[in-house]
Amino acid sequence: MAHGFGGTRDTGLLEFAKPFSEAGIDAFVFDYRGFGDSGGFPRQNVSYRNQREDYHSAIAAARKLPQIDKNRIAIWGTSYSGGHVIVIAAQDTKIAAVVSMTPATDGLAALVQIRRYGGISQLATAVGHGLRDLVRVITRREPHLIPIVGQPGSAAMISTPGAEDGYKAMAGPTWRNEVCARTALEVAQNRPITFASNIICPLLVQVGSKDQVAPPDAARKTASLANGQTELLEYPIDHFDVYGGPWQEKLLMDQITFLKKVFIPKASK
Repeated sequence: MAHGFGGTRDTGLLEFAKPFSEAGIDAFVFDYRGFGDSGGFPRQNVSYRNQREDYHSAIAAARKLPQIDKNRIAIWGTSYSGGHVIVIAAQDTKIAAVVSMTPATDGLAALVQIRRYGGISQLATAVGHGLRDLVRVITRREPHLIPIVGQPGSAAMISTPGAEDGYKAMAGPTWRNEVCARTALEVAQNRPITFASNIICPLLVQVGSKDQVAPPDAARKTASLANGQTELLEYPIDHFDVYGGPWQEKLLMDQITFLKKVFIPKASK
């Protein structure tokens, strides 16, 4: 388990892991390189390529743990990492199941959505900051940082209505509201949807029909392309409604039900 865009494991993620443990499902929760308790530089750099590698490393480590069945490992992701787990499952056919909650599965669709709520000026601002940071990379200077989340019209990477309050409400001690601006130049390249047809394991995709951050249509299409046993569940919620409160409890219950359905028959043989 790892968090979404710019998140750390102490930012609402442990509240998902604990119920899994209580249900008899071991949870391996990690921070990406450069975030939270993990090492690595530069700090606060959201690189989807690096984060996918970190998932593979975490899975390899989990498979070596004592009393863990390496053939019964599920991967869990939310938002940006909800897209990562789609890719990981396509690349690692030994993955037993996938839970993808309110996933960001198509960077191109995300740009269209940003333009819809923020206009072309929002995209231009993001690209400008990204290019400024890229120059700093080339000249080996400290990163140019922008906020992860902010109010509508701000230079933050996520600036949909209600996003700042929703994100900060779950912020943990290690979370920092800043990200290397270069990631703005990578968003369109991150397209987990193009990997979906290679998934052969059971997949649960949970979509918020009112999601203003991760385009719901792209998530629906991703689910339809997978070749394994796929469950698509929809909820009348926005992106950050899943972190805390009754909707978190509902989505968690559905996740645990799904995982038990996948694993318990195998355990009883």
